[in-house]
Amino acid sequence: MKIKTNINSSYTLGQVMQQGRLQTGMSQRELAKAIGVSQKWIWEMEQGKPGLLMNRLFRILSLIEVELFAEIIVKDKIINEEA
Repeated sequence: MKIKTNINSSYTLGQVMQQGRLQTGMSQRELAKAIGVSQKWIWEMEQGKPGLLMNRLFRILSLIEVELFAEIIVKDKIINEEA
């Protein structure tokens, strides 16, 4: 199943990133190491910490009437029941 969402702020972008990371089973530390940043940087992104670049990006998208979307692929979890 896929979940599609509109990304219109650094907060929603962070939430989508967090959900995607959780779907892969990666920790913040693992993701940070994989891309060469600190775990704190990943945490700040996932919390939607505003920054000059993000503020400008979403302002530009709004002014030019461009919408940004993301799809999260939700993996089916199989639950084994023992009788």
